[in-house]
Amino acid sequence: MLAWAVMADEPAGLAWVVRMTSARETELPEDRAAIDARLFGRMVQGDRDALAELYDRFSRPLYATSLRILNDPSEAQDVVHDVFISLWQKSAQFATERGTAFSWAVTLTRNRSIDRLRSRQRRATLIAESAPTDLGYDEDAGAGGAADQAASGDQALAVRSAVAALPVEQKVALELAFFGGLTQQEIAQRLNEPLGTVKARIRRGLLKLRDTLTRRL
Repeated sequence: MLAWAVMADEPAGLAWVVRMTSARETELPEDRAAIDARLFGRMVQGDRDALAELYDRFSRPLYATSLRILNDPSEAQDVVHDVFISLWQKSAQFATERGTAFSWAVTLTRNRSIDRLRSRQRRATLIAESAPTDLGYDEDAGAGGAADQAASGDQALAVRSAVAALPVEQKVALELAFFGGLTQQEIAQRLNEPLGTVKARIRRGLLKLRDTLTRRL
């Protein structure tokens, strides 16, 4: 199953490696809950080995949960990574009377995956509404393809770099749209600006991004 290695100074260092079996799968439900709760108790004390054990016990079902929602292995891995960082940082908030540690982890995973999915959909909607018709995308390709490109790997880094070079007002609007997952209406409310002004800034920003990214990608 998926397991992890703890970096020397940072619990965020996750290595996606394979193990053959999980002891958790052979335990009785009440035993699982008790063991998981004890691991949380050790995590509260700063025990990184406890976090590693918890990851080994939870990672496969959490990854499967996220993958079912996102249908993207890389994004699902990122979600699981983020969930375990949250579990580590918020371990003191765990209370058995509210439910099991596993149910809490599943809830976090589901919520984070849904948030990512909504953000992806908002980016697609934004591009469909705001991208100039001369950006060079085929109509048949749809907005989703453009959003996926902007959100993936090296291209995402290139987009962030290009956005950083934009005039401040365009940069703020595009960062809220692409990386904050806000709609144009939400951006207008956040900035206390007319919707038409926000749309114009996003359009001008997208035109400049087209020119910049054409040279870089």
